[in-house]
Amino acid sequence: MRPVGFSTGALARGDVSRGVEMIAKNALHVIELSALRQNELQPVVEMLDNLDLTPFDYISFHAPSSIEPAFEAIALELLDRIHARGWPIVVHPDAMHTVQEWNRFGELLCIENMDKRKPVGQTAEDLGRIFADLPQASFCLDLGHARQIDPTMSEAALILTHLGKKLKQVHISEVNYESKHDSLTLEAIMAFQRVSSFIAENIPVILESRVEERSIRMEVESARYALNPLNALALAGD
Repeated sequence: MRPVGFSTGALARGDVSRGVEMIAKNALHVIELSALRQNELQPVVEMLDNLDLTPFDYISFHAPSSIEPAFEAIALELLDRIHARGWPIVVHPDAMHTVQEWNRFGELLCIENMDKRKPVGQTAEDLGRIFADLPQASFCLDLGHARQIDPTMSEAALILTHLGKKLKQVHISEVNYESKHDSLTLEAIMAFQRVSSFIAENIPVILESRVEERSIRMEVESARYALNPLNALALAGD
């Protein structure tokens, strides 16, 4: 069965402990610890020893989506502690200013494709330039971002053709017109099915859907349905 979990930031914005509790309570073994805002990074890193993460087989860490140049050296020192734990570090391309310094994280640096708000990182061509400077880095495919940029998912297929060997994890959600992450719609599910065959069954999937705790299991099943290649074949047959 495809490994699916949640981002703590989607379920409990700014409250990592609560997010961990909710995800573990739903018997999920995949988690992304979120420090999406710069001021959250140090508190989250410092609380890690106090979190019970034993239920999880796969743990990743989402670095702040925006980092001020003056804070970058501090952010890198804090993220060194994540690297020491062996967890993938998901980073937005435009959050890196001194790019060569980020090479220190090797394949645990996990570059994410971007939504329409960002200046770079939306297309295969953009991402190719970024990975040329960070050749060891891995890739986090955000399906919601990809669909916002190209609803046909042709660009997502092109990205996966070029970067599939680097794929470390997948983000999945509906991304609305304000670039916010919502629960999966039928339209999003059908779009994601078009590229499901490019995503190996063992790749961890992180839901970023903003849902209530009672909807966690339903959203997980929707994600599994969206990424089941057999459903894509059935759709093509129709």
